[in-house]
Amino acid sequence: MTLEEDDSTWLIELESALLDGCTPCEINLITKGKRIPENLRPDVWLVCLNCQEMGNQLLLFDEVFDLPNQNDLRDDVKKFVQKLDNDDDEKLSVISDIESIITFYCKSKSHSYASNNGWIEILFPLLSLKLPRGDTYNLFEKVLKLYIPNGCVSNGVPFHILRLIIQYHDPELCSFLDTKRITPEQYCMPWLRSLFSGTCSLEVVLFMWDLYFQRSDPFFIFFLCLIMIINAREQLLQMKNEDKATIIKVLSSMPRDLEANDISDFCSLAHYYSLKTPVSFREDVIDVLYSNSGVEINSKLYSQALCLPVAVHELIETATVDVADADTVKFFLVDCRPAEQYNAGHLSTAFHLDCNLMLQEPNSFNTAVQGLLNAQQQALAAGSLAAGEHLCFVSSGRTEEDSYAHMVVASFLKKNTKHVSMLDGGFVAIHDYFGPHMTDCLEDHNTTMCLVCAPNNNNNANKPAENRPRDNAPAIQLFSKLSSAMKAKSQEVKGKLIEYIVNPTSQSNNGDWHVSANDRKEQRYRNVPPVFSINDEDEDSYSDNRRDVSNSDTLDEMVDIKNFLQGPNIVNNFTCQEVLSNGYMFDSHLVVTETHLIILREIPNKKGVAKILSRRPLSTIVKITAKKRHPELITFKYGVPDGDNLLIKDMDRFLIPNAAVATKIVSNQIVSQLDNKLQ
Repeated sequence: MTLEEDDSTWLIELESALLDGCTPCEINLITKGKRIPENLRPDVWLVCLNCQEMGNQLLLFDEVFDLPNQNDLRDDVKKFVQKLDNDDDEKLSVISDIESIITFYCKSKSHSYASNNGWIEILFPLLSLKLPRGDTYNLFEKVLKLYIPNGCVSNGVPFHILRLIIQYHDPELCSFLDTKRITPEQYCMPWLRSLFSGTCSLEVVLFMWDLYFQRSDPFFIFFLCLIMIINAREQLLQMKNEDKATIIKVLSSMPRDLEANDISDFCSLAHYYSLKTPVSFREDVIDVLYSNSGVEINSKLYSQALCLPVAVHELIETATVDVADADTVKFFLVDCRPAEQYNAGHLSTAFHLDCNLMLQEPNSFNTAVQGLLNAQQQALAAGSLAAGEHLCFVSSGRTEEDSYAHMVVASFLKKNTKHVSMLDGGFVAIHDYFGPHMTDCLEDHNTTMCLVCAPNNNNNANKPAENRPRDNAPAIQLFSKLSSAMKAKSQEVKGKLIEYIVNPTSQSNNGDWHVSANDRKEQRYRNVPPVFSINDEDEDSYSDNRRDVSNSDTLDEMVDIKNFLQGPNIVNNFTCQEVLSNGYMFDSHLVVTETHLIILREIPNKKGVAKILSRRPLSTIVKITAKKRHPELITFKYGVPDGDNLLIKDMDRFLIPNAAVATKIVSNQIVSQLDNKLQ
């Protein structure tokens, strides 16, 4: 097949999908990062922004232009349109449309217009679609609601969040900008306010928005900004002798150099960095940035944060679950509490770096840091459960002890160590997460010495007076206050992985436990009772170990769906969508027989034909979970007996419209099979 024929094929498939009422995810699967043709772009954007059924809201506009700052709006529109290459008649039409849409938006939403807020720039690409004015207004309203972060003002939260992301991925560049007293708001305010439409050419913006809207991920703009900055790092780092204004000017103008041919690689890089950023941080701040609650967020919680925070549920999940996806963030856990606290209980995968050594014995501390870095590399080479390229530091979580821990983290950042984070809430968060399961989940947990179990034990009483931290409580408390959303999340999922965590049997501190080649991931599932269960799952788990069985273990058997579903031993079947760990979805059928769960994946362009993706024996299903927020999203987990224990081997996830019925039938069939075996 020639390239032209291939291009023609996907275009025909896209046109057909749009006529059939597709989703943004389906569009993304078809386009695979290609530029949307001009004739299809309006329909694609209407689908991606869910504007198809909104109607013409402008019919409610009284055509009265009497905003308090109407003259400012009119002048700004005229100045903007004068820069365009359109002829005079087109310019008058554009001026009329922009002023009408923004005036009606301000009146209907009770908002005030402000110069340079990015609204005019956002409207220009939308007007280029040449849609009816009502559709243009609907797209404009949805872009502002879904994609423009709250707080794009001086000292606003989005800019502090962007700085934390820059620091996480490129601490050297972040330190350089900090030294020059250059903050993100000084160069990227227009980027966030207009989604780059105020700084890039129209052709670039249209292609960028094609890819952006298909993702349905508003937070993606922060990674686009990150790539823009990192891409110029060599040029920026060579400007050490330039003044602040010159550097800001260079930063501000960078998007103008983007060409349409760069956009595919530009967005691919942004996607890569998004995968390399802790998910829980994004979960938390997305509620801050895109919430309509109107609650004001204290920007100091982000502006004064030492580094990027990680929620306890993400730390525990990535430390104990076999993550097959190489792009998933894996942490090397560094417990930097004093030795007596560490010895009273710690996670078995944690490397201990005594924070007290930093001031008391600097040489020993430096030796320990080198040992930490060597252990990290050995763990990665050995494939240990403790392995991870991302460093996550665990403090005590108690204000009175954490100043030393913050100094330790700051020392790593000063050395330009990438991917440095801290556990939000420290060891207290870990302790609260496991609750009554301490004995099973923590190594050497001693209830009489543990400061969480016995808070009146002051293990720091013997610390020399000259080494006691000074009172800098506001800075120390940042991580305990940073994320109420993360704490709430932890409470929801605190019991999720208890049954998958090893009850340590080996001697602790044996010197090589955290880099042992025998510490393979499948061993983490031991001591799990071999029982089948069905229950709720946390609302947003990004750490499943789902593999795409389409790439292995497939039967390559094609069947006629209708005939297959009428075959013998078929108990029931359910139309669904298989959901892979990367978010891709495939039209499928879940077929329940007397003994198996069969997954049929429909074959595109072959109506009524499917491939048998897998035949799962019902006896291997050990758990069925449903998302709390999305009860129709069902996960089947498979395992096999291993003596008195159990090994979790694989999992499948489906979006099932009749999920309650499907899970009941599957579970009843499993129970029936168990009963038959016992008879």
